[in-house]
Amino acid sequence: MKYRHPVSSIWLEDYFDVTRCQRDLQESICKGIHRFQRAPYDIDGVGEAFDGAGGAAGNRKVTAFFRADDIGVPSRNFSLLISFFSKYDIPLGLAMVPTWMTHSRWEHFYSMPEIHLKEALWCWHHHGWRHMNHELTGKKQEFGPSRSEKELMHDLGRGKERLESILGKDFTQIFTPPWNRCSGDCMKGLMSLGYQGISRFENARPEAPEGLKDLSVNVDLHTLKASDPAIEWQMLMKQLEQAIGSGRCGIMIHHQRMNDNAFTFLELLFQLFLERRDAVSILSMDDLI
Repeated sequence: MKYRHPVSSIWLEDYFDVTRCQRDLQESICKGIHRFQRAPYDIDGVGEAFDGAGGAAGNRKVTAFFRADDIGVPSRNFSLLISFFSKYDIPLGLAMVPTWMTHSRWEHFYSMPEIHLKEALWCWHHHGWRHMNHELTGKKQEFGPSRSEKELMHDLGRGKERLESILGKDFTQIFTPPWNRCSGDCMKGLMSLGYQGISRFENARPEAPEGLKDLSVNVDLHTLKASDPAIEWQMLMKQLEQAIGSGRCGIMIHHQRMNDNAFTFLELLFQLFLERRDAVSILSMDDLI
């Protein structure tokens, strides 16, 4: 079967196996929780993070959150994604590309019962301007070092203005840069515009300045690249284990790259997290800022 957007080989029928998926997923989650619970309370600043998220010494939980990128165009996969999160009452950060969003598309989204009846689940926030690369060399960036401060501010400002005009009170001032990377000048610009948080991949550089909350993700469900599916599957399980073991598990989704098997995996992940409510707290990106 051909897909409009590339689907990782780990979700294709010739590799994906539900029994193995459930077994490996449960093992990675349990290993991560065990590692976290055995760690000293103040390791890597985890104690401070959990106090801020409602935790307390002696009663710590892993903080998990979900972020879906490249939002703006209605599709079957988008509707499926929303239905899964709504079914399990799990919050989701939705990173919206301003030029992809129109009033009519927003009205279409908001007409979905899962969205307008469960407003508290969704954190609609800012994802670039056009999702276009401007770097001539190196890794892709839309808000990277090759652009002037004036150019950055122009696109940041009009992106914010467009989303605010369409979403109104539903817009949250968090910025997810396309490809999970941006320049220091971009982050300074975000602060001058009143943004409260930025979400990139873990250990992204430069570091977020003081006053701009770093909501980094560290598990990539759909855009890992490996030489064969077995290696990629191992990479994903290791990411999940290490993220949970660190106490902060930010999970990145690209719904366009999902097929039915990828949705099966997501549902299994929800079920296993919810079975471990004593150890895992799933928060909204709003809560984290």
